[in-house]
Amino acid sequence: MSQYSVLVVGMGKRGMHHAAAFNANPSFQVTGICDIDPARLEAAAEKLGNPKTGTDAAALAREIKPDVFCFCTMPHLRTPFIQAAIDAGSKLVAFEKPVALTSAEMLSLRDLLRAAGTKAVVSHQHRYGVHYQKVKEIVASGALGRVHTVYGTATGWMTHMLSHMIDYSMWFNDYAPGAWAMGQAAGKSKFTDNHPSPDYIGGFVQFANGVRGIYECGAGAPDQPEVGKWWGKNRIGAQGTEGFAEVLTNGGWRAVTASGGLQTGEGVMNYDHDMGPYIQEMADWLDDNAKVHQCNLEHACLGAEIMLALQRSAAQGGQVALPLTTGADEQALLKAKLADAPVLVSCEQNAKEFGLA
Repeated sequence: MSQYSVLVVGMGKRGMHHAAAFNANPSFQVTGICDIDPARLEAAAEKLGNPKTGTDAAALAREIKPDVFCFCTMPHLRTPFIQAAIDAGSKLVAFEKPVALTSAEMLSLRDLLRAAGTKAVVSHQHRYGVHYQKVKEIVASGALGRVHTVYGTATGWMTHMLSHMIDYSMWFNDYAPGAWAMGQAAGKSKFTDNHPSPDYIGGFVQFANGVRGIYECGAGAPDQPEVGKWWGKNRIGAQGTEGFAEVLTNGGWRAVTASGGLQTGEGVMNYDHDMGPYIQEMADWLDDNAKVHQCNLEHACLGAEIMLALQRSAAQGGQVALPLTTGADEQALLKAKLADAPVLVSCEQNAKEFGLA
């Protein structure tokens, strides 16, 4: 078994999750960490065995030449770090969702990684939770009959949550690619957030295998009163001719099938649990090219195209054909198109979170 060196860029909450999980796996050793905040960098280094530190990610990568370049930064920072990883000869790049804020960048960085032959994964790690795994097991077993619909809703705003909703629903549908998307959006207050988003977006997707996708994200998305934690009010599932199965991020799972009646189970999002298998699959893929990571970039880009197509449709009207063949700045299009009127919410807690209470 090989041991791979790792550089982690960004020493916030998610960066520390990644760095600690890498160091806990014998296949990896964090040999470098980077952050623009020297105090945060010093504190992190003490917890991670005092790896090499720096405030310039590209320079540090050139110096230590890590096998894995992992960056956990805000979504406007993607291409420069991917280029730094490629220039340093890294074998694998790992980064946070979403893939990119615009289709122009998404198409560009995907081409960049493909040309370099660099493996890449995107952190859709909720799938490793026992409740997500159970729903996938039920769907894959055929217990729902012919699956005709997949869906995802989240009260959190788009750039935080929609990438997750689309990815897990596509997982339930075996990553059949989208054929077209059509969306609508409202509200502009969250465009100033560090995860810029319309306040509410929803829409429909036709998948190539005939399955329909339905998505809602943000202030107008339905409440999940069974779930207390606001960020965990996410529902992702599949419907078929003989039943349904769905997961609530912080509320377990439930299903009805022709043979089993109502079934339920527990489960909540747990980074300590979910990060372990997410990291292990990186080692497996580096050891064996045939063991492709579940969260690989190609899967993530299938979902990213849908997320971007919904925005493009909301801005320009009509259906948007998939796959996307030309790049655009969907967020700029949306900001120019949306009215200044405040978004209408689905529940009191959404009003509070969107500054309307």
